[in-house]
Amino acid sequence: MTDQVGFTSMAGAKASGTAPEIGIGMLGYAFMGKAHSNAFKKLPYMMYPPVAIPRLVAICGRNEEATAEAARRYGYEGYYTDWRKMLENPNIHVFDNGGPNDAHAVPSIAAAQAGKHVFCEKPLARTAEEAKSMLDAVNKAGVKHMVAFNYRFVPAIMQARKIIESGALGRIFHFRASYLQEWIIDPNFPKIWRLDKSVAGSGALGDLGAHVIDLGRFLVGEPKRVMGMTKTFIEERPLPDGSGMGKVDVDDAFVALLEFENGAIGTVEASRFCHGHKNYEVLEINGENGSIRFNLERLNELDVFWADEDPKETRGFHNTLISEGYHPYWENWWPHGHMLGWEHSFVHEFHHFFSAIVNKTNVAPYGATFEDGYRNAVICDAIVASAQSGRSVDIKY
Repeated sequence: MTDQVGFTSMAGAKASGTAPEIGIGMLGYAFMGKAHSNAFKKLPYMMYPPVAIPRLVAICGRNEEATAEAARRYGYEGYYTDWRKMLENPNIHVFDNGGPNDAHAVPSIAAAQAGKHVFCEKPLARTAEEAKSMLDAVNKAGVKHMVAFNYRFVPAIMQARKIIESGALGRIFHFRASYLQEWIIDPNFPKIWRLDKSVAGSGALGDLGAHVIDLGRFLVGEPKRVMGMTKTFIEERPLPDGSGMGKVDVDDAFVALLEFENGAIGTVEASRFCHGHKNYEVLEINGENGSIRFNLERLNELDVFWADEDPKETRGFHNTLISEGYHPYWENWWPHGHMLGWEHSFVHEFHHFFSAIVNKTNVAPYGATFEDGYRNAVICDAIVASAQSGRSVDIKY
């Protein structure tokens, strides 16, 4: 309605078309809780018209004071301190599991059994066996499922996938990727849950390596054999409660060689002991017709080399700004050159997941399903087994 001064109220107005509400129940309120909540709030007005409207029904965590504050901060209708109670809420359609790794399997399986669609942070599980139990549960329940390998949804990565799918790069020879951070070099850094095998499952391997392994599968194909090495540089750390020292039983770094089913070979590594690197995920793919390079810290750029380019005297890598309206996802954002950030990958991945739910389409191949999460876990386990035996290990799903 329009008032006497010409103000038109939009109360009750909706986007064109019918966008259903999807009720969200989220486990976890820290790092990923913030990232996911930010995506839910941006999605309806940026991926417009929206395929669905996320309704922030409830958030769950063990610390009641912190969970209540998160609910207020992010705009959830309520909160729980018991995820089992949250799953009883009929208004929740999607269970978003952003909890620590040891809280992935049991709650996600229960959510699937309750008929909720399940979105789970990576790594999907602490072991391949645990991941397989989650895959079996969502398949049996017939619900949609997705693992938060959000880097698939960086526009430059999706553009690289499109180039490879087109055949322009030709036969792939090499894949090499590194994921380097620096945040636990200090020996006085406490033994948090990410340094405890019973909670995390592994160290840099699952935390960072899972991402580059997924991008290898996403861009190049399935590995068939691995050779790995792991290293723990600081084997004891102060316990968070100040009660003494605790043994670190996960890897601080790993490196691995990969052989892919299509004949390509690759190297992957991850470390949290690399001074100067904040969130340095880089990859390069070499094919018969050219090469592609990507750096997450410069995520709006893609370096591309074409072998047949003329004149030969000026041939070299081209640094391409991935910000044109015809690049993946950019039609929803800003004029070219007005950059996107890390957080936007979550908007894209949830849009993809909700579209699969609403339109009854497949999450794969562009989204990572629990099948992808399971296969990733098999590869991670094989790298650990290889590191322990000193021998190459065949990948068997």
